[in-house]
Amino acid sequence: MKIGVPREIKTNENRIALVPAGAEALIAAGHQVMVEAGAGEGSGFDDAAYIAVGASIGPDAATVWGQADMVLKVKEPIASEWKHLRSDLIVFTFFHFAADEELSRAHLESGATCIAYETVELPSRELPLLTPMSEVAGRMAVQQGAKYLEKLYGGRGMLLGGVPGVPPARVVILGGGIVGINAAKMAAGLGAQVTIMDVSLERLRYLSDVMPANVQLVFSNRHNILEQISTADVVVGGVLIPGAKAPKLVRKEDLATMPRGAVIVDVAVDQGGCFETTRPTTHEDPTFMVDGVLHYCVANMPGGVPRTSTLALTNATLPYVLQIAQKGWRKALQENKALRRGLNMTGGKVTYKAVADTFGLPFVDASTLVD
Repeated sequence: MKIGVPREIKTNENRIALVPAGAEALIAAGHQVMVEAGAGEGSGFDDAAYIAVGASIGPDAATVWGQADMVLKVKEPIASEWKHLRSDLIVFTFFHFAADEELSRAHLESGATCIAYETVELPSRELPLLTPMSEVAGRMAVQQGAKYLEKLYGGRGMLLGGVPGVPPARVVILGGGIVGINAAKMAAGLGAQVTIMDVSLERLRYLSDVMPANVQLVFSNRHNILEQISTADVVVGGVLIPGAKAPKLVRKEDLATMPRGAVIVDVAVDQGGCFETTRPTTHEDPTFMVDGVLHYCVANMPGGVPRTSTLALTNATLPYVLQIAQKGWRKALQENKALRRGLNMTGGKVTYKAVADTFGLPFVDASTLVD
């Protein structure tokens, strides 16, 4: 199979979907890999590193897309890339279709086979390809929350961990999943007073066994959320419903109850965000203020640490890429039900129910296309 890796062109997106070691593994398995010139530089991998393992370098995006049977990306193709889509192409990337109807319809009309990292799902409900980026984003959320609490950036002027004689900041985390647990580890390690909120008592019981003493667990409902955010200095949104839009847990009018200069970090922004006031921002212009509350809603947060993120992502995606390349997408999905859950669209059909429901589109079960 011919595998293409184009340069990411979303604003300040420095990751690449395949590191040289991954290219080497694919080439050793008998496949061809073409990387767009300069695509790895943002993550610290120059063209020579890919050439050294046997990959070719494509001079431009059109060449890479045009010659590939499967394109590997990090972020969803943006509007200027849609012209490269075609019905015989496999695209394997983070799509987050439910958050963007125009994106969804463009890919649907192209007929391309779209396999989404974020909906590949193991029987345990774990999302193995989303997990490494959620780990990065959860940890970064606290770094950014601590930074934007500084007065210079419009925050309350607080040190997250406080000092002897001065209380630490209060960090409230909505969602006790991968983002939440990683955010809590970072915040607790810095000395903050941390509260994790989740709707699963089973998850809260697990977290009570593994979290340090400065992390409290509170059941998530409307009343408790309002109570917790009223004294929060940083609120991290880490709620995920696989493939679907995130629920709006904090309304615009709720911001009036929060301290002025408090910081919201919405990690769920890729899926529409779990704050009503969320709108996607970029690394260049990451924040905005609503009713005295600072919002950080960068849609590709792990792109800020591209080397760490790229290595972590390839570690997770490569086994699945190899399966698709070796067997073709139909057989790979037939044999691997976790990977089958990743199929969102193919041949002009929507095969992921949450996406179909979001936009009122007809749904076709993926099993009818691969079994």
